[in-house]
Amino acid sequence: MTNTISIIIPMLNEAENIASVLEHLIKNSSAKNISEIIVVDGGSNDGSQEQVLAFQETTITLLTSNKGRAKQMNFGAKHATGSILYFLHADSFPPKQFDKFIIREVEKNHLAGCFRLQFNSKHWWLRLAGWLTQFSWRASRGGDQSQFITKDLFNNIGGFDERFTIYEDNILINELYSRKQFVVIQEKIKTSARLYEKHGVWTLQYHFWAIYVKKWFGASADELYTYYKKYIS
Repeated sequence: MTNTISIIIPMLNEAENIASVLEHLIKNSSAKNISEIIVVDGGSNDGSQEQVLAFQETTITLLTSNKGRAKQMNFGAKHATGSILYFLHADSFPPKQFDKFIIREVEKNHLAGCFRLQFNSKHWWLRLAGWLTQFSWRASRGGDQSQFITKDLFNNIGGFDERFTIYEDNILINELYSRKQFVVIQEKIKTSARLYEKHGVWTLQYHFWAIYVKKWFGASADELYTYYKKYIS
């Protein structure tokens, strides 16, 4: 069977980035490897939807679902026709020929994984954080690195846990690590540092660590979201 990729992008008010990301995906992949690009909107009101609809490529589909990244990504996965699902944030730009790198790993029986991360910032801490993502340590993982996973494995796990408004990507990654089914492709995905610029690097990093620790000690999905909404959102 020939593997093809369904790219799934959850979107909410991403007019600043979505057109650039879609152009980047088309330019830096081979059409024969991409089943479709599915943008799942959670209720944008900034013109994001119109930007997606402006693309003439038949491989790009705009869907709408209830708000929440987990819900949006699961909804996109249900409509995906590719054998590999590739979940991507709307402000992240995968490396050139990302499709070939992903398919190559799946053909080696590495059924899930991500890329190394590089922030679009020269701040020393963000450069260090990106450098650390080359290693396979669980602590170095996060949704900004994007996530590929075969559709069969994704369905077997049960998809993203929709109880979680945040941290949903980490829950899936934890499950993949427990199954010893994760690989880090040593090519870099470039992502926006806009949240760090908005809140300040150390303030935001502190809150991310706080969320991680709270989850470690058993905080519920609602408790994590309440904290996120208060300090980050």
